[in-house]
Amino acid sequence: MTYRASLALLTFALIATGAASAAAPAPDAQAQALHVLNRLAFGPRPGDVERVATMGVQRWIAEQLHPETIPLPPDLDARLGALDTVNRSTGESLGEFLALRRDVRMDDEGAKQRRRQVEMRVSRQAAEARLLRAVESPRQLEEVMVDFWYNHFNVFAGKGIDRALVTGYERDAIRPYALGSFRALLGATAKHPAMLFYLDNVVSSAPRPDAKGKARGLNENYARELMELHTLGADGGYTQRDVTELARMLTGWTFDQKRLARTGETFRFDAGRHDRGIKTWLGHEIAPAGQQEGEYALDVLAMHPATAHHVSRELAQYFVSDDPPPALVDRMAATWLASQGDIRAVLATLFASREFMAAGTVGAKFKTPYQFVVSAVRASGAPVVNVMPLVNTMNQLGMPLYGCQTPDGYKNTQDAWLNPDALSRRIAFATALASGRLPLAALPVEPHPVAAMEPDMAGSDVVPLPVPAAPANPKPAPLDPARLQATLAGSISPRTQAIVQRNPDNLRAAMLLGSPDFMQR
Repeated sequence: MTYRASLALLTFALIATGAASAAAPAPDAQAQALHVLNRLAFGPRPGDVERVATMGVQRWIAEQLHPETIPLPPDLDARLGALDTVNRSTGESLGEFLALRRDVRMDDEGAKQRRRQVEMRVSRQAAEARLLRAVESPRQLEEVMVDFWYNHFNVFAGKGIDRALVTGYERDAIRPYALGSFRALLGATAKHPAMLFYLDNVVSSAPRPDAKGKARGLNENYARELMELHTLGADGGYTQRDVTELARMLTGWTFDQKRLARTGETFRFDAGRHDRGIKTWLGHEIAPAGQQEGEYALDVLAMHPATAHHVSRELAQYFVSDDPPPALVDRMAATWLASQGDIRAVLATLFASREFMAAGTVGAKFKTPYQFVVSAVRASGAPVVNVMPLVNTMNQLGMPLYGCQTPDGYKNTQDAWLNPDALSRRIAFATALASGRLPLAALPVEPHPVAAMEPDMAGSDVVPLPVPAAPANPKPAPLDPARLQATLAGSISPRTQAIVQRNPDNLRAAMLLGSPDFMQR
């Protein structure tokens, strides 16, 4: 059995039995700083624990709740600004996609290659924007909430024209509202073409009988997920008839691909498709009112007590524990209703709670592949020029960016991600990162052979991005295990530290990143 396989099995056993948990540390400033960095951020970067402990945990949390007050580093801002496909309008992105699709239909072999290159470039730049922010942005809570809300309002990037739409969806419908009004967030996702296309409301219309007398036209996909996943929850007290009636209320909520590509119009209400009949939804009669029927539904759903409880529980599960305390969820739901669905206020209630602060000493959250990869790079302090090794790692860990096919998004619980094979792959990544064999500092080229690293960590063939210059063949830079351990501070238990210290220097950093302690946050 290989070193990685042995370490993976040991890690699996320790996490599964809870044997790797550190003794509860004293609630000092550093312990609290580490806790909030592991939950409200994607883990500490070198110097973060000391910085947060010095400024005070409560002040840091208050700052994170207002990301607009935190300036982005100039280098990060410049790199994000250079990503042309990320910064262009949704209409421009779709227009290019449709033009390439027309060329392909003409059986132009060159067009097929151009389309593949464009799709690869769009996908790569979307990943670069997300990962650079997650690793380097000081607005960490904002990045955590973008991750949370994208999964909550998931759109699969692999479905048809959504390949061209998801970048704008995250930028325009998720990110601006991540800490704002839930009603505004709900409306932005409901009207974005990426969601309208993904859950088929774009083609939903008033039922019409076909030649056999069967009703055709109504599509219930979005209405169902809107209530089951986005708002009320599966146990929210609605019926199948409520799903159908809501789908009728939302008929005509659509967009036109050609108009979007030509004029940038991302949403329009098509009165000709709308069901003009009276509806009975959630026990109330809904008079015909065109688009306002859908707006009314979103108003009701955003402030429904079941929504307040359902989404509050999801937030508590993300930040506190897989099975969050009911009393905490109740207090968060009460804040939701009192604040008219103010996400920032609900989070403030959560972060001020004794349950949240105690979670750092009495429980742990197993990191998703996304959280694991980002937190490892942040802890390493390694500069990131090439994101493709990170993208490929997440693909192999079963969590490709924008790649969840089902509307419920990726799970954030331990039982979804803890298994020996996944741990072995995590440790392969940790080993490559710790040894300096992960080509994060080198611009990808075509072709892109990476013979010196682990085979399953190699990057795909990609077109170079407009990013800061880097050496063509940078010298591998193994991580300093002492510096890494200092960065991780109290998150590494004395037991794990003792095991690490008994091993050679060239293995210690990999053992820290592959340890049961680091797999949890």
